[in-house]
Amino acid sequence: MIETWRWFGPSDPISLTRIKQAGATGIVSSLHDVATGELWTKQAIEAHKALIEKEGLVWEVIESIPVHNNIKTRSGNYQTLIENYKQSIVNAAECGIYTICYNFMPVVDWTRTNLMYQLPNKSHALRFEMTDFAAYDIFILERVGARESYSSEVIAKAEKSFAQMDENARAQLEKNIIAGLPGGEGSYTRETIREAIEEFIQLGTEGFRNHLFTFLKEIIPVAESVGAKMCIHPDDPPFSLFGLPRVVSTASDARQLLEACPSPANGLTMCAGSYGARGDNNLVEMVKEFGPRVYFVHLRNVIRESDGSFYESDHLDGDNDMVGLIQAILDEENTRRKKENIKQLINIPMRPDHGHLLDDELNDSNVKPGYGYTGRLKGLAELRGVIHAVSTIMARS
Repeated sequence: MIETWRWFGPSDPISLTRIKQAGATGIVSSLHDVATGELWTKQAIEAHKALIEKEGLVWEVIESIPVHNNIKTRSGNYQTLIENYKQSIVNAAECGIYTICYNFMPVVDWTRTNLMYQLPNKSHALRFEMTDFAAYDIFILERVGARESYSSEVIAKAEKSFAQMDENARAQLEKNIIAGLPGGEGSYTRETIREAIEEFIQLGTEGFRNHLFTFLKEIIPVAESVGAKMCIHPDDPPFSLFGLPRVVSTASDARQLLEACPSPANGLTMCAGSYGARGDNNLVEMVKEFGPRVYFVHLRNVIRESDGSFYESDHLDGDNDMVGLIQAILDEENTRRKKENIKQLINIPMRPDHGHLLDDELNDSNVKPGYGYTGRLKGLAELRGVIHAVSTIMARS
């Protein structure tokens, strides 16, 4: 695997020099100053790439070229936006960047309710708490039909949780959910998110899925023509929020997506933390089934709870079989090496996804939730050790 690190550009408090010192050789980045839907020019891509290469690093993966909501709903100027998207893929490939991660989540990107969940060792993790999310949806957002999305048990707990929150706690919960997290596609107010939610709910799950497949049939031939690999990121969390359709949450979803557009340019991002937030997703089996179309990997772990809540654990200490997952990915790489005339990546870019906020960065207001330096450094070191050990054993067998 190629060790990579997510970099948010020149404004990122973590410098490229520090990333290089962490041992990563590749960068995962985006043009964060380009508005969603606007064209990525070759000049802008080359300028960003030059910053990375000046430090002796390689821009391995674009994460991401965001997909505008008008494309997802196929409304407004969506056709113009698709043309911009297609040309952005071409421009990226002509600049030597061929792996593009993107997502097709409706309204909210990756979502957490608690950005400072304290663990027993006093470090802090990201957490999704179903009770608090329901409390926001039902009692703060007051979404029409919200109660129908939850069990009576969750509603009762949510009502109790809401009653115990003061105004500051309620405001913080709302900010965590709708104000946008790092790498996301923007933020909402209470009024605008209600409007956006209703628009997507009207599409229904299969209608929304068809919009994704139609989008793929428009962009994938372009990607294939220039040798680019599109790798869709799963829903995070991998289940419905606000009653919204979710169509990249399960192995079945991934299977349908790959079958709908059976091109080598149409691939997956194996995000262990996102897919792994569902107990019915077997990550090792998913890599075995979809391995030839896995072009990018996010490695992180979670502790799941029975009501759908979860928090992000240490990389090697969670409910997902990280060692088995790494072995399956290395097996896939070995399979690719044995093929002749291979037209896909052999070594798969991997990044340590998220990380705990440790004591040395606890009071640093510049740290992005999940994207501190020392927590990811710890995760990368742990993952590197597993990769080295598994690779050594495989070489000797």
